[in-house]
Amino acid sequence: MANYKSKERIKVPRFNEESGFYTTPERSKIMGKIRGKNTKPELTFRKALWEAGYRYRIDYKKLMGKPDIALKKYKTVIFIDGEFWHGQNWEERKQKIKSNREFWIPKIERNMQRDQEVNTALEQLGYTVFRFWEGEIKKELDRCLHKVVAHLETFAFQKHSS
Repeated sequence: MANYKSKERIKVPRFNEESGFYTTPERSKIMGKIRGKNTKPELTFRKALWEAGYRYRIDYKKLMGKPDIALKKYKTVIFIDGEFWHGQNWEERKQKIKSNREFWIPKIERNMQRDQEVNTALEQLGYTVFRFWEGEIKKELDRCLHKVVAHLETFAFQKHSS
C-alpha cells in the first residue's frame, strides 16, 4: 500500500536552506507564477457551467478543501487539480523527480492524502465530489461538463419527484 493512502499523516519538511533544500532564482521565479486559483482550466469550466445555466460559488471556504466550484443547491462540488501538484500517474512521475526529492515526494503524497481526506469528509456531508485533472478540462471539456450536468439533472429530477 502506497504511503499516501495510509492513515498516518505524511510529514512534509520545510522547503528552506536550513533543511538542505536549494533552488535557483530562475526556478523560484517560475514557481512563483503558478496560480492556486482562477487557473485557465477553472475559468474555462466555470464559464461552460454558467452557460449551461448553473450558478455556483467559487473557492467555497465553508466546506473542507475549499472546492473550486460548489453547487450547494445540488450538494455537488468540483475540484480541478493540477497534474503535478495532485500526483497524476504518481508512481511513474515520482521516479522523474531529480532535485529536492526529500521535499517533493512527501509534499505531493501529502496533497494526495489530503485530497482523499477532503473527498471522504465531503461525501459524509452528503456531497457528490467531482475531481478533474487540468489536462482533462483542456482536452475534454465537453465530456467533463456532460458528466457534471448529467449528475445535476439527475439530482434535480430525484429531488423534484420525491
